Amino acid sequence: MKISGNTILVTGATSGIGRALAEALHGKGNKVIIAGRRQALLDEVTGRNPGMTGIAVDLSDTAAIAKFAESVKAQFPQLNVLINNAGIAGHEDYTADAVDLERAYSTIQTNITGVVQLSAALLPVLRAQPHSTLMVTTSGLAFVPYPPGPVYSATKAFMHNWLDALRVQLQKTSVEVLELAPPYVQTELGGPQQASDPRAMPLEAYTSEVMQILEQNTLEKGEILVERVKPLRTAEKDGKYQEFLDMFAAMHV
Repeated sequence: MKISGNTILVTGATSGIGRALAEALHGKGNKVIIAGRRQALLDEVTGRNPGMTGIAVDLSDTAAIAKFAESVKAQFPQLNVLINNAGIAGHEDYTADAVDLERAYSTIQTNITGVVQLSAALLPVLRAQPHSTLMVTTSGLAFVPYPPGPVYSATKAFMHNWLDALRVQLQKTSVEVLELAPPYVQTELGGPQQASDPRAMPLEAYTSEVMQILEQNTLEKGEILVERVKPLRTAEKDGKYQEFLDMFAAMHV
């Protein structure tokens, strides 16, 4: 992925990793469009970043995604980078008599169905560009799950597998397929306490390392992996899968 001169759409960009990446890429001379559910937050981010465009969309709503994709294609026919970052996380307790399946369904809709639908809708635009990128934010939990959040972990494992297959399908096109797999980062994805959890990687440090990887083009087979997440990526190969699984089982976010 070239680091400047792009037209980039970033979903889930009003906070956390999405916002940090959108602002970092905006600062590199790209035209950045951000998407999120709340217009007030979009306005706050674009107000701090002149030239950035914000569009409200609920990525849990298939009809809204279709309408949003048509609007993006009409307004930004030069779009050449799609960063699917929007996602939600939550816990489910399968030892309970009544499991909160609404949370599970919502997580699957946003983290899987919404990503697949938006990517499918915008891939024709990406393929029409000489050089383009489709990126999806997954997680280190794609490689070792977090037992209190089984559906969230599974959605990220799904995305990892989907991206591997998509990379093969698109290898003869202009579209580069990238997976951004963060470790545990100081954002509010898992709740307000995560943003200040000392066990998590500071967001600024994470963003800086990701940008360095992109600028220096030191990706690993289409995967953007900061040093802190690499032990999870290789946990099974290194014989440390159970060790990490046990650690995550004892962890509460």
